[in-house]
Amino acid sequence: MSSPARPRPRLDRRTLRADLRTLLLDSTAALVVTAVIFVVLYRRIDDGTSATLEVMPYLADARMYWLYWACQAFGWSAMLWAWITVMLGLLRSTRPVSWSPVSHARLELWHRVTSITTIGLMFAHALAFFLELLRQNEDGLSSGRLVWSAFVDVFVPGGYATGTGQVAILLGLIALYLAIPLGLSFYIRAWTGSRLWRVLHRFVILVYVLSAWHTLLYGTNVWFDGWFRTLVWGLQLPVALLFLARLLTPLRREERLTRTELGGGAGPLLRLGGRLLAAAGVVVVLLVTVTGRDGGRTPGQESGDMLITQPMVWGGLVVVLTVMGAVALAVRSSGERVSRTEGIEPGSRQKESPLDPTSDRSDSEHPL
Repeated sequence: MSSPARPRPRLDRRTLRADLRTLLLDSTAALVVTAVIFVVLYRRIDDGTSATLEVMPYLADARMYWLYWACQAFGWSAMLWAWITVMLGLLRSTRPVSWSPVSHARLELWHRVTSITTIGLMFAHALAFFLELLRQNEDGLSSGRLVWSAFVDVFVPGGYATGTGQVAILLGLIALYLAIPLGLSFYIRAWTGSRLWRVLHRFVILVYVLSAWHTLLYGTNVWFDGWFRTLVWGLQLPVALLFLARLLTPLRREERLTRTELGGGAGPLLRLGGRLLAAAGVVVVLLVTVTGRDGGRTPGQESGDMLITQPMVWGGLVVVLTVMGAVALAVRSSGERVSRTEGIEPGSRQKESPLDPTSDRSDSEHPL
C-alpha cells in the first residue's frame, strides 16, 4: 500500500530563504542611498536652500528635527525602490526580446527582493514620522496618550485629521497596507493557487500609483512648481510606457488580444479599454512633463481647496477591494489551476528547479 502524497507546504520557504540572502545586499544598498539623501536634506536645511522651509519655516533647526529629515529620506528611497521594483516587474511580465542581457528568472528575483526592501522602507518612513511626533509632543500629553495619539496619526488610515495630510497620509497608508499582502503573496502561491496569485498581484500597480500620488501631494521637496517636481513626473513616463508595452505584448499567450477576439463578448472589450486607458496615461504624463503644468503650488500664494477628499479616497478603496474580492471569488469558484509552464514563449523553458531564484529559468507566472 503506497503512502499518501505529502501536501505541498503553504509557505515557499526555499525561495524565501534564498531571497532573504539577496535581500541583505539590496537592503544595505537602500540604507546607503537613504543615508546619502538624509545628508543632502540636512545640509540644504543648514544652508537655508530647502523648499521645505517655505512650507514649514520652524524646521530650520536641522539637528532638532533630524527625525523629520530621516522620515523624508526614507520616503524618497522608498519611492525610488518602488520605481525600481515596478519597472522590474513590468519587464518580467512583458514578452522577452532576444537581445535582452538579463533572463526573466533573474528579473523576477530582483523584483521579489526589491519589493521586500520597498515595504521595509515604507514602514521606516512611517516609523520615523511616528518617533518625531513622540519627540515633539506638542500637546503635552502623558506617555500613554502620546503613544496612542501618534499611533493613530501615523498608522491608522484616516487618523491624521488636519491639512493636506488628511488625504496624503491616508493614500500612503493604503499603499503600505496593500503592499504587504500583494507584495509578499508570491511565497504562499502554493496555498492560494498560481492563478489567483497572478490575478491579485496585478493590483500591486495601484500601490505604486498611490505612493507616487502621496509623494507629489505631500512631499515638501516637491510642494512647489519647479524642475524637481517635473523630474518626478518625468520618471513616471518610463513606467507608463512599460505598462502599456506589458499590456500590448504580454508574456502569457492567453492575455494577448487579437482582432478576432473583439467580437467575443465583454472580456476582450474590457481588455481593449484597459490598453486605451494606459495609452491615454502615457499621453497625460508626457504632456505634464513637457509643459511643466504638474499641479505644484506657487510660492507666496495660498493653496486652494483639496479636489480629492477622504470620503472620495475611501469610496475608491471600497471599489478596488470589491473588485479584488469579486475576482478572487471568481477564480476560486472556477477551480482552475493553471500549470506553471502554460503560455510560455517557445524555447523559454529550462530544466532548473522552478523554486530556484538563482537559475535562468523563464517561467510565465509573474503577472504584473
